[in-house]
Amino acid sequence: MSLRDRISSELKAAMKAKDATKLATLRLINAAIKDREIAARSDTGATALTDADLVAVMTRMVKQRRDSARAYEEAARLDLAEKELAEIAVIESFLPRQLDAEEMAKAVDATITELGAASVRDIGKVMGALKTRYAGQMDFGKAGALVKARLA
Repeated sequence: MSLRDRISSELKAAMKAKDATKLATLRLINAAIKDREIAARSDTGATALTDADLVAVMTRMVKQRRDSARAYEEAARLDLAEKELAEIAVIESFLPRQLDAEEMAKAVDATITELGAASVRDIGKVMGALKTRYAGQMDFGKAGALVKARLA
């Protein structure tokens, strides 16, 4: 079952269960996907997005919501922060499992060894390979810092 089909079936289930939070979040996901499809159509003429494209859209949505939740917490608006965190939980249920710190370190070390990266100049090459292999599975901000530390 494709990711888009899973989202559609979960949307129907949320409607039947009258789960307002999940329903609203799934509708936001569908809207973001449609926006991305329209942008892709105008840019490249592509007709459909791949599951990797959908993962990228949802990863961006999670990042936006984390930033919003942090801002709401700083502004003492805990009700809004909780809403954002609930949306994050729904979105993350469709994303691949995130690598923990140890798994990320092993992936970074393996990629560095495989590519023969030896200096800071190779960071871009290593990050490109990581993004290709582990799209949606790791925080590339943390991975970038780890790669830089290993190659420095």
